[in-house]
Amino acid sequence: MRYYDIDSLDNRDPVAIARFARLVEGLVLRWHPHHLSGMERIPEGPSLFVANHSGGIWTPDSYMLGWAIYKTLGLDRMPYGLAHEVILSQPPVNQILCPLGVVRASHDNALRIFAAGRSALVYPGGDYDAMRPYSRKDEVVFGDRRGYIRLALTAGVPIVPVATVGAHEVYRVLSDMRWLARLIGADRWARLKVMPLTLSFPLGLTLGPVVPFIANPTDIRQEFLPPIYFDRSGPEAAADEAYVAACSARVQGTIQIAMTRMADARRMAKLTPGGRPPRGPVLGSPWPPGPS
Repeated sequence: MRYYDIDSLDNRDPVAIARFARLVEGLVLRWHPHHLSGMERIPEGPSLFVANHSGGIWTPDSYMLGWAIYKTLGLDRMPYGLAHEVILSQPPVNQILCPLGVVRASHDNALRIFAAGRSALVYPGGDYDAMRPYSRKDEVVFGDRRGYIRLALTAGVPIVPVATVGAHEVYRVLSDMRWLARLIGADRWARLKVMPLTLSFPLGLTLGPVVPFIANPTDIRQEFLPPIYFDRSGPEAAADEAYVAACSARVQGTIQIAMTRMADARRMAKLTPGGRPPRGPVLGSPWPPGPS
């Protein structure tokens, strides 16, 4: 079995991406009805896509986002994914994700991506966000992670916020069990700060992030929000902690406002006769996007 260098930008394989797009259309988008809006807001040139993350190990939001950009804007506009090195190093994840253009999450890799004229996608919340309690399913949970802001400021690229709702209903996280993760030192041996207690099908009540499950067939809505351009950029701006905190609050606030609006619209649609979305791949949303 081939092992891919998790820092190489040359792993991206157009054939593998086309094959994966067909798999997303035939499986993911038929199991999870998908609404997407705001594609016209994606700027030309390098940018940093910043999104909330959901669904534990299933993460349908990632597949849908990549599929939508690939089908609408083409391979060259697809962002490279920045992923946790522990996850990306493991077979068969390494053999699946690296040919799709996923590399180790690091500033050096991201700066090389921008220098090549490409964009990158990051989920700053990581395990906090992807395995947040179900009671917070419509919240963005980045914790105190602000490295993505320092990256964007250092590189001088805009941030394209992406908001997703519905994807965290694929299972139920009863508790993220942060205290247990600290107790067993999961951060040291797995770089995990959560050890979620989940309820899923068919195994029921389970502990830990790596147990496979069959996702609930929930409908998912995503929206690309207007790009954020910062007044300052460069290493000095990235080293200004107060400025970094303000920029982070702006990005998270933008995503949260959109998630709240989208979650409300999604709930109303479910109460409306005929408001449930059709199954199968759909580009475009039956609900109007937020203001540009």
